[in-house]
Amino acid sequence: MSETILRKEKAARIFIVNDYPIVRFGLTQLLNKEDDLTVCGEVDSATETIEVIEKSKPDLAIVALFLRGIDDMELIKSLKQRFSKLHILVFSVHDETIFAERVIRAGAKGYIMKRAPATEILKAVRRVLNGEIYVSDGMVSKILNQLANGGTSNSSSSLEHLSDRELQIFKLIGKGHDLRKIAKALYLSVKTVETHCAHIKEKLSLKSANELMHFAIKWIDSGGEF
Repeated sequence: MSETILRKEKAARIFIVNDYPIVRFGLTQLLNKEDDLTVCGEVDSATETIEVIEKSKPDLAIVALFLRGIDDMELIKSLKQRFSKLHILVFSVHDETIFAERVIRAGAKGYIMKRAPATEILKAVRRVLNGEIYVSDGMVSKILNQLANGGTSNSSSSLEHLSDRELQIFKLIGKGHDLRKIAKALYLSVKTVETHCAHIKEKLSLKSANELMHFAIKWIDSGGEF
């Protein structure tokens, strides 16, 4: 058996959860070139993730946001509950100032933007595999500034002030779902969804449901970045 094969047998096992084939292909190519890393499986939706991970037994899952099926935070929480030793790194195009802290609270160990260079992606993977937290230098500065300000954010992004449930509803509105469909998907009453929408409008300084819908659609279309 060659030395390369022996090294690969001892490599950390990586599982990719992403709905874009080109992204899965690119990550696989990047990771498999490294002697200490190997991709052991992939899926394109949240609904398959737990079952396939149970079979492939990875050390780390690289998970996208806005997947089909279960909500992002619920998927991360479910993975941590089911596989306590699994490390999770979120790999997303969406604004880390809004999502990084949320995914870490849910159980992920890191957040990296898709536009990051390959060397930074590998750095994030290895750091999370070592049990450390990974976020960008800019995000570290933001968190430290929040601590220096007594835990309050001086960011201008009003979306940061939405709760996880409010952000979840905001995303679904942006994807074109009406209130009844949102209520059914989240196992809530329509009245509860309406209450959340009222809070969202207040936090975003929006005057009507129509303004909220257009704002949410614009945000989704921009890739979650304003």
